[in-house]
Amino acid sequence: MAISTQSINQVQSLFQESPLSREIMANQPAGTDAPGFGEVMKKVLDHVNSLQADAGNRMEAVETGQSTDLLGAMIASQKASLSFQSLLQVRNKVVSAYEEVMRMQV
Repeated sequence: MAISTQSINQVQSLFQESPLSREIMANQPAGTDAPGFGEVMKKVLDHVNSLQADAGNRMEAVETGQSTDLLGAMIASQKASLSFQSLLQVRNKVVSAYEEVMRMQV
């Protein structure tokens, strides 16, 4: 499965320019190392979950007639979809790296 340059750029911009990445870096006390991988992944999972919940709420509001903001609902849905796809790619790479490490001879 090949990943296009555009997809890679979208994923990079998602992690570089997101409020989540700025929050992770801002919450570090002075003089400490970067947060652990597990902590970062938990925050990313929570962020993706909140995007999906927001998209679901917006779609439900449009479907029930409580809102006429179809464009906002579609944009939220696409944002959630892109975030989830990016998360799946990260997961696939982590699993692949783990399998490669497990195949190494000691």
